[in-house]
Amino acid sequence: MRKKILLIQPENEKINRFRRKQFNNFVQITMPYLAGFIDESKYQITLVDEYRQKIPFRRMFDLVAITVNTPNAYHCYQIGEKFRVKGAKVVMGGPHVTLLPEEASGHCDSILIGEAEETWPEFLEDFHKGKERAVYRSESMPDLKSIPLPRWDLLKRNRLMKGAVFATRGCPYRCAYCNLKQIYHDRFRARPIPEVIREISLLKSKFFVFWDDNFFADKAHAIELMESLKPLGKKWAAQVTLADCNDDELLKRAMEAGCLYLFVGLESFSPSALRGVNKGINRVHSYREIIQKLHKHKIMIQAGIVFGFDEDTPATFRHTLEACEELGIDGVTVSLLTPLPRTPVYTGMKQEQRLLNEDWSLYNGKTDVVFNPRNMTSEQLFEGYLYFRRRFYSLPSFIRRMRVSRTHLFYNFIINLGYRLALKR
Repeated sequence: MRKKILLIQPENEKINRFRRKQFNNFVQITMPYLAGFIDESKYQITLVDEYRQKIPFRRMFDLVAITVNTPNAYHCYQIGEKFRVKGAKVVMGGPHVTLLPEEASGHCDSILIGEAEETWPEFLEDFHKGKERAVYRSESMPDLKSIPLPRWDLLKRNRLMKGAVFATRGCPYRCAYCNLKQIYHDRFRARPIPEVIREISLLKSKFFVFWDDNFFADKAHAIELMESLKPLGKKWAAQVTLADCNDDELLKRAMEAGCLYLFVGLESFSPSALRGVNKGINRVHSYREIIQKLHKHKIMIQAGIVFGFDEDTPATFRHTLEACEELGIDGVTVSLLTPLPRTPVYTGMKQEQRLLNEDWSLYNGKTDVVFNPRNMTSEQLFEGYLYFRRRFYSLPSFIRRMRVSRTHLFYNFIINLGYRLALKR
């Protein structure tokens, strides 16, 4: 007899309100990929993405699986408890479970620590036999070959926002605010290119994103992959480091393969701030030249900007806005510095007693400041962050930036409009 399994991509109300204001939100890939591992002769699958769906608490399930990131942790614990009361078993995995397994294990029946390509199938087999353990830990580095196709068919989303795939995993750098090194095995890896291309060819949308942490990290792999992408005629985006964007060959290949924009973590225009969080690979004096290269190759730049570094002051917000406009930065993903558990930034702030709280629901980098900044108040930091967002996505700022960029003006307008409408709602 088949067991009923519910897979949940959770989203607490606070961050859901923030994200639903934007119409250009690509889906997370965890649960569609994990669903691909499930043997449907043994399990009847239901997948719920809380971004657009309600969790079916009234239905009965044998097993409920939840992927947990830090800002959703308490929300996930509440979901788990509701289903456990009804008799379902609950298994949790994801970044927060890996970072704080002892905390998470108190709110579910089993936890999966680390990468799940090997532990998830093992757990499913054990559960079906009634022999599941409380803890499954990724002891060896999983092979990324022959990963099952993600089950996008189970997900109720606009097909445009379903276009997501990953070609590599990991990042060779060690930024102090990033928790990748604590989540993944510490080695950069790449998937076989034919498997990635086949997966992309099956996407129904013309547009998709690579959900890689550093798409250009293995130059040879990236070039071969982009060459194989060209016949598909897709339009895509990826996350890369600024240093790799100084490579004309990579940018030329990306343009020819259909790249529309690259997400680049500039983070700050302060060299001392970048050094302070071990982001010295970014050279502020090279920003202009590299951004010009991106635009020369008809690639937009979506810059990651973070406010709240120890070197930031109330003047930082205006300075950053002026610099972005002068350089013709096409779009930004702006965040508040967030000391995620087990990162060097978190450890330092905890030792200095600068954390305002450890309410994980506030640790989303968008809606709350959770620490005391060095050179301003937490209120000044939040107001400056809002000021920057409103001004950057204003029509005058867009016009100033486009006079410099002149890159994909139609797509640029649509992306900027998505953020602008979110600010007005």
